[in-house]
Amino acid sequence: MGNPRAFLTIHRQEAGYRPVEDRIDDFSEVEQTLNSSDRRRQASRCMDCGVPFCHWACPLGNKQPEWQDFLYKGQWREAYHVLEQTCDFPEFTGRICPALCEKSCVLKLSCDEPVTIRENEVAIIEAAFREGFVQPVTPVRNGKRVAVIGSGPAGLTVANQLNRKGYEITVFEKDELPGGLLRFGIPNFKLSKNIIDRRIRLMEKEGIRFRVNTMVGKEILAKDIVKEYDAVCVAIGAETPRDLPIDGRNLKGVHFALELLGQQNRLLESIVIPPKSIINCKGKKVLVIGGGDTGSDCVGTANRHGAASVTQIEIMPQPPIGHNPETPWPMYPQVLKTSSSHEEGCLRRWNLASRRFIGDKNTLKGVEVEEVEWHSSANGGRPEMKLTGKKEIIEADLVFLAMGFVHPEQEGLVKELSLAVDTRKNIVVDHKHQIADSKLFACGDAVSGASLVVRAMASGRETAKAIDNYLTK
Repeated sequence: MGNPRAFLTIHRQEAGYRPVEDRIDDFSEVEQTLNSSDRRRQASRCMDCGVPFCHWACPLGNKQPEWQDFLYKGQWREAYHVLEQTCDFPEFTGRICPALCEKSCVLKLSCDEPVTIRENEVAIIEAAFREGFVQPVTPVRNGKRVAVIGSGPAGLTVANQLNRKGYEITVFEKDELPGGLLRFGIPNFKLSKNIIDRRIRLMEKEGIRFRVNTMVGKEILAKDIVKEYDAVCVAIGAETPRDLPIDGRNLKGVHFALELLGQQNRLLESIVIPPKSIINCKGKKVLVIGGGDTGSDCVGTANRHGAASVTQIEIMPQPPIGHNPETPWPMYPQVLKTSSSHEEGCLRRWNLASRRFIGDKNTLKGVEVEEVEWHSSANGGRPEMKLTGKKEIIEADLVFLAMGFVHPEQEGLVKELSLAVDTRKNIVVDHKHQIADSKLFACGDAVSGASLVVRAMASGRETAKAIDNYLTK
C-alpha cells in the first residue's frame, strides 16, 4: 500500500459519459476515460483493508487491493498480471459489470465514495493491450479435445481456461459471430464489438477454433459431438425471454427486447436484415415494459433511432434513492439506478401492470395499464400484489418486452447429449457442473438462469476446473 492516507485527501473521480448531445447520434461507447495520472491517483485511494470486502463481493475473487497498489505505483504490467490471474476478460467486466466490488468497498460505507475499481480495471487491461503486455500463449497440447457449445462469457471462459491447460478446444456458436449476448445483446454504446473481436483474434492465435452459424443438434448432431470429443460443455445461456400473454400480444409493434437489441447490433456489423423485418423507432412512441438493464438498453437504442418519446414502466415499486435499509452494506444495494440511457430522455413509471395491448387493424396503438399496490406478506414471504382498479391507456407505436429470461433456448439439447452418452441417470447438473456423472458439463446462465456476466465467467472457471479434473483422473 503506497499511500495510506490518500483516501482522506483525494475524492472519487469518475470518467463520466460523453455529453448527451454528442453521444445520442451514434452507437460509440458513452463512457469516457481518465488520463494515466488521474487513474493512478484514483488507485491510490484503495486502503488495502484488513478484510477486503471488494474481494469478498467479486464472484471471480479479483485481488483488487493488489492491483490497485501496482497501478498507483505506475507498475502497469504487474497490475495486469495480477488481474489476469482471476479474470479472463477484464475488458468485458471493466465495461459492463455493475461493480459488486465497489458497492462493498469500505469507502462506500464510510463516505459513499468507493474506489473506482471498475474503471481502474478496464484502464489496466487497455494499457496491457496498448503496450503489448497481452501476448498469445502457446500451450503444450495434451492430446485431449473439448467441445464448448456457446460462445458467451461462460463459454469463452471455459475455452480460455482449458486451452491454456493444453486441451484442443472447439467452440460452437449458433449465431453469425462469437460472443453470445456480449455480441448480440449488449448495445455497442456500452461495449464496442471491436473489443470482442480483439479478444477472439487472440484466442484464435492461441489455437481455439470457432465454428459459427452452427446449431448443435441441427448443423451437427449431438451424438457426433459426443463421439468426437473427450468432454462437452454446454454454455448456451438463458435466452428465452419472459413473455406477456395478454390480449393483443400478436399485434404488429409488440416485440421482445432482444429483437431490437440483437437486430441493431447485427446492422452495425453489416449483417443483412430483410427490410420488412427491420425495427425502427424513428418518430415512434416507444414503451418499454421492464425496469432492468435490458429495458434501459432498449431506451438508449430507441433514443438513438430518434423516437418521438420513450416511456419505461415497471410492475414493482420504485426503489429507494441512495440508500436501502433492506440491503445494507456490504450487500449490493437495491436502490434507484439511473443509466446513461435514462439521462438521454425517458419517462419512468412504477407500480404498473400491463392489462392488454390495444390496436387498430392489427397495428399497436397503446397499452392499457393498471396501478398496483404491494403489501407485506403475513408470513414474511414475498410481498403480495393487489390491483387497484385505477386504469389508463399509454399511447404506443412500439412496445419492447424486457422482463427477463426464463430458461435456456436449447433446453432439449441437454437431453439429446445425455442420450448420446447413454446415461440412465437423472439429467441434473451437480456441484461439479457435471451432467449425470458423464463427459457432459454445463455452466453459466444455462445452469443458474439469467445472471451477470461476471457470474457467468466465474461459473466458466469452476467448470473448466471440473472438466480438467474429470479428464486427468
